[in-house]
Amino acid sequence: MRRGIASLAVLSFLLASCGGGGSSSGGGGPVTVTPTPTPAPTASCGLSARQTFAKAVIDEWYLFPSDVASGVNPASFADVQTYIDALVAPARALNKDRYFTYVTSIAEEEAFFTSGSSAGFGVRLAYDPTIQRVIIAEAYENAPALAAGIDRGTQIVGIGTNASNIRAISTIVASEGTQGITNALGPSDPGVTRVLRIVDPGGGTRDVSVTKADYDLDPISDRYGAKVISDGGHAYGYVNLRSFISSADPQLRAAFLNFRNQGVTDVIIDLRYNGGGLVSTAELFGDLLGRNRAASDLFSQTNFRSSKSANNTRHTFTTQPEAIAPTRIAFIGTGSTASASELVINGMLPYLGTNMTLVGSNTYGKPVGQIALDKSECDERMRVIAFATGNAASSGDYFNGLASKISNSCAAGDDLSLPLGDPREASVRTAIDFLAGGSCTTRIADASAGAAAQSRSLRVVAEPEMLVPETPRAAQRELPGLF
Repeated sequence: MRRGIASLAVLSFLLASCGGGGSSSGGGGPVTVTPTPTPAPTASCGLSARQTFAKAVIDEWYLFPSDVASGVNPASFADVQTYIDALVAPARALNKDRYFTYVTSIAEEEAFFTSGSSAGFGVRLAYDPTIQRVIIAEAYENAPALAAGIDRGTQIVGIGTNASNIRAISTIVASEGTQGITNALGPSDPGVTRVLRIVDPGGGTRDVSVTKADYDLDPISDRYGAKVISDGGHAYGYVNLRSFISSADPQLRAAFLNFRNQGVTDVIIDLRYNGGGLVSTAELFGDLLGRNRAASDLFSQTNFRSSKSANNTRHTFTTQPEAIAPTRIAFIGTGSTASASELVINGMLPYLGTNMTLVGSNTYGKPVGQIALDKSECDERMRVIAFATGNAASSGDYFNGLASKISNSCAAGDDLSLPLGDPREASVRTAIDFLAGGSCTTRIADASAGAAAQSRSLRVVAEPEMLVPETPRAAQRELPGLF
């Protein structure tokens, strides 16, 4: 995957998700960057040496050098991350770096981006404050939760370490906030067991003991991830990509070859929970949508700070044997749709215009990406915001999400009571209606304005919130809500 540039340094491109609660985003793909980054190799893993390393990386590569705080004393901080947060605080105040610059584990990140390897229950969790319950947004195959009969739409109403000490979700939130839920679920380590009191979609309540285990994330579900939906006498391609990891590449190729063989040209691309990942996979995704594009047509561009402009790249559409020539595309997104997901959406916009829509709600807004430099002897990877992305129109200023860039966006709910990919599910239904030539009843921007007005009158109904621990692991940075 990645090649060392110096004994402690590896550089890679990534576009990845939003974190939460002081967390960050990550992800990475292989790329060689010259010259060899500083600082020089050192074997020390002491706090001071690691802080020095982080500062040197920021000084050399940070995309917004004028928005780095000066005079920050590293001795005032007990760890590397809080020191980094203090250095980039000015950029964060300008909405440019929402905890996107951070340190993480090399081993964890490599395992995830190669095969989706993670440890946990294998579910995405959303908290709904209106009913004070945790709802399963998605459950992964070959993981403990699904094996225990826990799937999308299941509600968690209590958590305990055994059957005798189950605490209600409402009680936990009342005393500790939503971080109390993530604390109650325990660390993401194999062997950690929790007893969950759940309400099944059919209405029955039961207690189930689930033990966390290692599993590999299937980036495109075998159950619903890629298929052709027949509706109203027309065929629509549907692909739901969970994460931009390298194991997704052959699955994307297979999905689009099926679309091509069946003559599908209207496509639903469901990225509603996809926080990003490898730039290389995002570029392949664009290529698979570019059968009718010229080799000179630009899909995406990456631009570093002026002192590093030699590393700027341009990706033009590359011929792929599985590619289709889409007539219309409906992207499904939410606030968990970020980075590499947004790159694909933004990259297609100049070529499809009003024949493309964003369905659901506004995306996260992360038109920047990180590179990685490793202090390998410490299993510590420094992820630093180093480049901005853009499309063929050089449009890349969407820190507030992509909805405002798409004139005919379609507001729709995320109906957790129905499976993903089901044509009855609210966002999929709205996507099909658009592809069939219908118009959007409510634009995403209008829906957001309506929510703001409701909030002022204290009548707003809050949307479910993806749960993120205060210190997310590598996989949790890419997949908001993963446990």
